Amino acid sequence: MGRGRVQLKRIENKINRQVTFSKRRSGLLKKAHEISVLCDAEVALIIFSTKGKLYEYATDSSMEKILERYERYSYAEKALVSADPESQGNWCHEYSKLKARVEAIQKSQRHLMGEQLESLNLKELQQLEQQLESSLKHIRSRKSQLLLDSISELKRKEKSLQEHNKALEKELMEKQKALTQQQHWEQQTQPPTNSSSPLSFLLPTDSLPTLNIGRQGLELRK
Repeated sequence: MGRGRVQLKRIENKINRQVTFSKRRSGLLKKAHEISVLCDAEVALIIFSTKGKLYEYATDSSMEKILERYERYSYAEKALVSADPESQGNWCHEYSKLKARVEAIQKSQRHLMGEQLESLNLKELQQLEQQLESSLKHIRSRKSQLLLDSISELKRKEKSLQEHNKALEKELMEKQKALTQQQHWEQQTQPPTNSSSPLSFLLPTDSLPTLNIGRQGLELRK
């Protein structure tokens, strides 16, 4: 046998009422957090106990932003509900005018795309043709202007690159000139080199002993 439906009424026992409040409060805060995470909803929960203690929960957007949003929504809804019949009639008339204007614009756009031309007469087709020719004229004029602007920009960039190349060429020539001068200076300041033996100045060549090899053997002559 299933449980019967529990009748909701105030708990008379103060202790039981406080215990029930604590349990239900925790469960309500948990449910608020779960729905905000699972459904990506903005949730604001405010609870005051019988003693006036505040318990609250709000998503990451903070309680102040949610309450401000609630106030704006409530104000707009109240203003819409409290509007007089005359204002509502004006809004309906304005809506009808805007709707008709949107439909006319959409119809004209389809005609410009070459669609639904069956309903147009000869005069309307001539007007459409003139409108298209005028549009093409403006498009070509704008296209030509963009091409001229692009050519001017390319010429400006070309001139800038040429000037930059000239500056680099001048800098390179100056560096080569400086390197050539440095090499010439090093050659002038380098001492002359002697290819003869470093001991040749000690002994004269005519005073060196010579060997005379004959039949009698070796003879040392000076």
